[in-house]
Amino acid sequence: MTMEIDRPSVEERNQRYKPGSIKRVKLKNFLTYDDVEFFPGPRLNVVVGPNGTGKSTILCAICLGLGGQPPLLGRADDARLFIKHEKDQAIIEIELAPHHPGGKTHTLKRVIERDRGSENGNGKGASTYYVNGTKTPLKSVKELVTEDYHINIDNLCTFLPQDKVGNFSGFDKQALLLETEKSLSSALYDTHQQLIKLEKELQSSGNDVKATEDKLKTLKKQNERLEREKELMEERQELLERIDLLNKKRAWLLFDTKRAEAVEAKEKREELKKQKREAERSVRPIQEAHAEMEGKVVQIQTTSKALDVKVKRERKNYEDFLAKMENHSDGIEREVSEYQSIDAQHRRNVKELERERRRLQEVEAEGDAYPSMEDTERTIAECAQEIRQIKSEMDRKKRAINDLKRQIDEAKETKNSTSERLKKINNEKQQRLQRMFKFAAVKNAYDFIQENRKEFRRPVHGPIAAEVQPKNALYASYIENHVSQATWKSFVVECQEDYNYLYREIRQKRKIPINIILVPNGKLETVSRMYSDQKLSVLKREHGFIEYLDETFTAIDPIMQALIGRHNIDKVLVGGDAVQEALDRRDLQTYICTKENGNGYVAACFFYTYRNEMKKRTVNISRYTGRIGVDKQDVAQAKVLQSGTDPREKERLAQIINDANETIERLTPEIDNLNEEHVKLHQQGQPISLRSKEAKRTKSDYLNYKSKLKNQRSKVADAEERANSDNAEEKSKRIRKIKKMIEACIKCGEDAAKAHSEMMKTIRVSTGVKMSEHGLSESLRKLTDKLSEAQAASAELVSQYKEAEAEYNQKKEILRKLLKKAEDIAPKDEWAERLDADDMPTSMEAVDEAIDDAESKVNSITDNPHVMRQYEERKKEIEELQAKLDTEGGEKDLKKKQLENKFTKWESKLMNIVNQVNGKFSTYMKEVGCAGEIRLYKGGNEARENEEEENLRYNFKDWGVEIMVKFREASTLQVLSAQTHSGGERSVSTIMYLMGLQNLMTSPFRCVDEINQGLDERNERLVFKRIVNNSTMPVEEGAAPNDHCGQYFLITPKLLPNLEGMENEEITVLFVFSGAFNFDNCLDWNVDKFIADKKRILSQRTEVDMGNNRGKKRRSQ
Repeated sequence: MTMEIDRPSVEERNQRYKPGSIKRVKLKNFLTYDDVEFFPGPRLNVVVGPNGTGKSTILCAICLGLGGQPPLLGRADDARLFIKHEKDQAIIEIELAPHHPGGKTHTLKRVIERDRGSENGNGKGASTYYVNGTKTPLKSVKELVTEDYHINIDNLCTFLPQDKVGNFSGFDKQALLLETEKSLSSALYDTHQQLIKLEKELQSSGNDVKATEDKLKTLKKQNERLEREKELMEERQELLERIDLLNKKRAWLLFDTKRAEAVEAKEKREELKKQKREAERSVRPIQEAHAEMEGKVVQIQTTSKALDVKVKRERKNYEDFLAKMENHSDGIEREVSEYQSIDAQHRRNVKELERERRRLQEVEAEGDAYPSMEDTERTIAECAQEIRQIKSEMDRKKRAINDLKRQIDEAKETKNSTSERLKKINNEKQQRLQRMFKFAAVKNAYDFIQENRKEFRRPVHGPIAAEVQPKNALYASYIENHVSQATWKSFVVECQEDYNYLYREIRQKRKIPINIILVPNGKLETVSRMYSDQKLSVLKREHGFIEYLDETFTAIDPIMQALIGRHNIDKVLVGGDAVQEALDRRDLQTYICTKENGNGYVAACFFYTYRNEMKKRTVNISRYTGRIGVDKQDVAQAKVLQSGTDPREKERLAQIINDANETIERLTPEIDNLNEEHVKLHQQGQPISLRSKEAKRTKSDYLNYKSKLKNQRSKVADAEERANSDNAEEKSKRIRKIKKMIEACIKCGEDAAKAHSEMMKTIRVSTGVKMSEHGLSESLRKLTDKLSEAQAASAELVSQYKEAEAEYNQKKEILRKLLKKAEDIAPKDEWAERLDADDMPTSMEAVDEAIDDAESKVNSITDNPHVMRQYEERKKEIEELQAKLDTEGGEKDLKKKQLENKFTKWESKLMNIVNQVNGKFSTYMKEVGCAGEIRLYKGGNEARENEEEENLRYNFKDWGVEIMVKFREASTLQVLSAQTHSGGERSVSTIMYLMGLQNLMTSPFRCVDEINQGLDERNERLVFKRIVNNSTMPVEEGAAPNDHCGQYFLITPKLLPNLEGMENEEITVLFVFSGAFNFDNCLDWNVDKFIADKKRILSQRTEVDMGNNRGKKRRSQ
């Protein structure tokens, strides 16, 4: 029979949640979780599970889901590192309890995407935030979390993750007071900061000239050139990024402005379209009347035009006859003139004949100077034959030269390409270094080291990724998977002095987050192998292993020692496909973990291949059960490292280069010899070529002479023909032609008179028609004017409509281009949150002004980044200090009064809190057999008045809280510190202090991760009892169900058996399972049924034991 557990209903449970406490957490692809959802209780939540199953992941999810950033967890700097391996996206969803039962519930969701955000950044751009399903800026999420619900995930008093547990006990008293104030009241912390500021202002308000001079000297020392130059360059870069962001903002503002203009243009177009239609309807009646009158006018105009055409045709006939008569008259005069010039032309022809005959004699005399053409032709043929022979030999030499040059060019090309390839292979370190420079921290650290090499005592190596040379791509993937990203970015030094110098300059001064590894003297320590030679031989022979991971690459000793010290690469095995066969036989895992003396197990890690896939298997041994646990992982291809190059490939390439050099050296003398022979042939052919050219020129001149002689003889013949022509016949022809032209002229005069008479008749008829046309045209004109006015109004509207439509289309096209441009430079879904941030201007004028201002600053920095800026700033500060010295002392008195008023209230409240915490802390420490006090440290001395300066000295910045503890009877109270007390002692003190603060804190929930590590069994039981008592304290009578100290998360890998208080209904236990026998669904686990079954079994055992006892008693009687 199943026993039912009496638990509160869902409604009663919901009423117990304090506003802002966590009701539900859902994770997808987050670190170790594929998909999980759990529901914390309103009071104490104990998260239990073996190491590595994902307990601390829950705290990571709470921190990141509420808007926190990875550095708060101390695990990583980039939120994308929390995405599950080989997944592209992680989702965190957290539901917070509302301010009032039944009120509005806020569900916060954070989506982290691997492909978003800067590759070199910290992944800020990779996250998208939602509140109740609505996309929300991170700033609004933080305001909701911190201001509305008073959740402080950045305060170690309320949120203590595993990787920050040691930080708490490492606080000095000043930091502890500040963290305590922030966890209790923001007003208390703000007042403290105001007091520090007021005291600092009072101390600096004196009029001691010496102090001012000292300050000026200090400023001069601090204002060093190189430091200022760096700051200016950083400022310039920030301004450039700001300008880029403002330009993105400007693109979207311009789009919004043009969109409003486009909407306005569209409305204008629609209004004009309506007016245009109304105007077109009013024009139709006028158009009909105008068309009727226009038809009549057209008809009479047609008649008038026909008569005009007839008049024009008859006038043309008349004018044509007159023109013909004039042409005949001109022709008669011209023929008479020609008749009179016949005798003069004959005399000119005779003189021309005499000139041409003299020129012919001169040309014939030139022919006597030319040699015989047969000899010339013979000379040309002989030279051509000799030149052909020489040219053929020269061509043969040239072909041989070109062939040898081609062979040399091919050898040079082979040499150059091979040399370039060999150079790339030899320069793998530089390539890997360039890939690491994508991380700004690595680039900045590397540049600093290179610039300051002389400052180091011994060599500095790194980043480590650039110093490692894997044997092949497979091994590169293994090494990169096993070694952390942080180590690849690390630098290695060889002495403590270099470590201190680099840490101070890089980490402290420049805030560059890189790791520094110290390898004393750069020596590689003797490697202590995990397996004996005999066992390793068996692993290689029977299980397919090849070598250790540190044997798969080469590196200098300091780098090798750093990797061994950090990641135990000397204890990791590498194998092939045979490893999977050994695993399938189920004997490898046990064999590889069994100590060689047979006394227990040891953890192991190894890589292997299976079906062309790379695998990694880590075998862990549970600290509590001693059982073997296995973590399987697929290995991705290397990104940081590239595959190494086979030395044989380098030798092959070097041999190719050597062969090419030998070919070049062998062929070069042959080309030189052929070139000399080619030059000799060219010199041999030059005289022959000159003789051939001279003969050809003589032949060409002779042919030109023959052509010239022929032309001159033709001119003489033409001149003789003209001089011997008959003049009497020519005169007779001219007289006959003149008679014919006179007769034609008389005939044209008679035809012109007839045409003129017909033209005048037609003109009289046309005049009558035109008078009728004028009356109709006047009526048409009036209708036309009326129609024109109506059409003009309509046309104006049509024009306005077209202009409006064109303007709208133009604005729409501009708007489309602006939207594309804005989306190209700043996609809205990626940049909306940043562009709508409070620090961004909201108008074009403000953006332009901000851009101009930023560009002005950039230009000013570029133009004079050193002397003038330093001088002006120093001069300005000196003037400010001088002005400050001249101010009246009334301001000082006012600040002193303000300080005293604030101090009285703050000190009273702080003392009250310290006294309350001290009382509880002392009591709690007594419960565990120790002693403890909480003291308020007041800066080293009481407030006193300085008679010389008349300043009150409180030293508010030095005020702090001291945790005084005593763990042994013979000792005295000492301040808790990591140097004096053990880990267990610090854990007890820390949890008791947090318990003392619990009821005073404003945060709705608190989280502590593995605070019980290092405690012995007795203290662990007492500490757990105290946590249970404080976290489950009953609500006062009459108070609301959620009027309690709040929600509490305790993360622990184990719980001792038979702990007191575990039956309390205010405790919620969250089990984290991982392994081969896990539930398919987390909802399959029923806590109530498990407890009922357990009680039933215990009850049955009790009854059996009682029956056995009664039987023993009867037998004894």
